[in-house]
Amino acid sequence: MNRKFTEEDDALLTELGVEVEPEKAPGRTPREERIVAGFEEIQRFVDAHGHAPCHGEGRDIFERLHAVRLDRIREQEECRALLVPLDRQGLLDERPGGPSPSPDGMDDDALLAELGVEATGPDITELRHVRSAAEKRAAEEIASRRKCEDFDVFRPLFEQVQNELDAGTRQTRPFELKADIEPGRFFIVGGQKAYVAEMGEEFTQDYGDRDARLRVIFDNGTENNMLRRSLQRALHKDGAGRRITDPTAGPLFADQTVEGDEASGTIYVLRSKADIPFVAENRNLVHKIGVTSGKVEARIARARLDPTYLMADVEVVATYRLYNIDRGRLEKLIHRIFASARLDIEIEDRFGNPVVPREWFLAPLDVIDDAVGKIRKGTITRYVYDPDSATLVRGSC
Repeated sequence: MNRKFTEEDDALLTELGVEVEPEKAPGRTPREERIVAGFEEIQRFVDAHGHAPCHGEGRDIFERLHAVRLDRIREQEECRALLVPLDRQGLLDERPGGPSPSPDGMDDDALLAELGVEATGPDITELRHVRSAAEKRAAEEIASRRKCEDFDVFRPLFEQVQNELDAGTRQTRPFELKADIEPGRFFIVGGQKAYVAEMGEEFTQDYGDRDARLRVIFDNGTENNMLRRSLQRALHKDGAGRRITDPTAGPLFADQTVEGDEASGTIYVLRSKADIPFVAENRNLVHKIGVTSGKVEARIARARLDPTYLMADVEVVATYRLYNIDRGRLEKLIHRIFASARLDIEIEDRFGNPVVPREWFLAPLDVIDDAVGKIRKGTITRYVYDPDSATLVRGSC
């Protein structure tokens, strides 16, 4: 049975972080909804810039598009009657005599054509092929680069990074779409080195993704205040887009050695075949994570006789070959990351002595794989495993 949300329901959902969409006004036709949506977009422009959108060559092309739309709304009595109750900024009262001519001499259709918009009729609701919001933001952010007034502070950083690249202590890697973008990171985009100097508070976009505003400094002495996702898109679309590794971060794992590498061992992830009730009920979540310098198969050959393996045979579900790394320190790091999910279990060895295995964890395999990926990128020290959400989250180390 359907029921309406009460104010208490809305308050609870808001407290839980769920955005409650307001109910649409009853009786609006689809055409009226489009008119209202277009007017609200203009209102958001006014909120952001403090003035109504204006015509003119010196204006941003998207501002000029808003100006054309506003003029068309003003000249249609049907639109005015619909929008007067929503006009909190007095936009419909300005220039009541009709649309102002474009100062650059272009009529509406010519301007719309220049903006990449096909007008299929005189009605503002009939505009088609308008650029997406993402494309608009990207164009605006490219145009918003400005001189970095305190570039002298950052110049030594770029010089140091270049020296470290030349010396081989830093390397460039292809940018992965989900790679971390955060303060202190260097990238190469559009043929220029980019340094993420600052990052604002995270927020949720209209489409549900998390984002944040960045201050990005470029090695040509300019800077940009751009969204994190915009930088991600730019790096992803740029065929030469790269991330620059930290001085201590290198390729920890590989499928094959590179000349000069010294093989060090293998990270292995095991799944138990024990008939212990808790293990049997959670078999796909209970994993043993370890590191060995030898062959995994040899290490687990006598698992059913070893309390470390829960006195039962095991299944190898994942392995990661590693090179040039301290095995002991790596194993301790992995166990620290998943310490909150360590399995608290006691088992008797074949002589009846109690043993508490320390390398079994209640964690999904895909999260373990994610942790290995972050180790590979040198970012794992910023994360810990959260059992409640079954994900890696940022935490203090």
